[in-house]
Amino acid sequence: MPVALTVAGSDPSGGAGIQADLKTFSALGAYGTAVLTALTAQNTRGVTGVHAVPAEFVGLQLRTLFDDVTVHATKLGMLGTAEVVRAVATALAGRPGGPVVCDPVMVSTSGHRLIDEAAVDAVRTALLPVADLLTPNVPEAAALLDRPPATDLDGMVEQAHALLALGPRAVLLKGGHLGGDESIDVLVTADGATPTRRPRMATTATHGTGCTLSSALAALAAREGAGDWLPLVERARDYLQAALAGGEGLGIGSGNGPVHHFAGIWPG
Repeated sequence: MPVALTVAGSDPSGGAGIQADLKTFSALGAYGTAVLTALTAQNTRGVTGVHAVPAEFVGLQLRTLFDDVTVHATKLGMLGTAEVVRAVATALAGRPGGPVVCDPVMVSTSGHRLIDEAAVDAVRTALLPVADLLTPNVPEAAALLDRPPATDLDGMVEQAHALLALGPRAVLLKGGHLGGDESIDVLVTADGATPTRRPRMATTATHGTGCTLSSALAALAAREGAGDWLPLVERARDYLQAALAGGEGLGIGSGNGPVHHFAGIWPG
């Protein structure tokens, strides 16, 4: 059985964080495990509070899990503090959790800051070198590089290459913030840059899209390995596209509702 691990915060509304990750793992045929880094108070309209798990206990969760369970791929989401970032990086240094997909969660969709400057620096210096695939959006890439956000595809490619130089083995820079009729992401590896395109969805059900894409990549890597990220990226984007298309039909909340992680799987 392929086993995927999410190391992330909790979302009580179920659309993002570990809840979204575990749903995605299940939808894509991976057994889901989870290490909690933070509790959040949030709904589809925004985040009202964050309560961090102590770094020592995050490390203990990871060590205890790895002592017993073989994990084939790991997804990292909201880590919150510099101490937690370093504890996670230390636990993953020997790759006990297989290939690492790092989604550097820094700001919620509603604009709530989820990570402080010390934690951003810890991600930059301690976490990126243990990441096999980094999946920032345009604002997150800019924060990691301490540069203005990219405004077009050429700028995304340049910033993705700059992130690659910080240590991850591949970078998937997500261009959803740029607008336009297409949602264009770019995958950059040592072999070059490859854009990947999907039609932009007209929907309010966008809560948890970043979590869902990165956990889909981890689930697929757990099942098939991570020798070539491009086919996994294309399949993960197809999964997310279907989840976005089905999200409004769920009717959850009154803000930015969740995507439908089981679109095409649940009856109806």
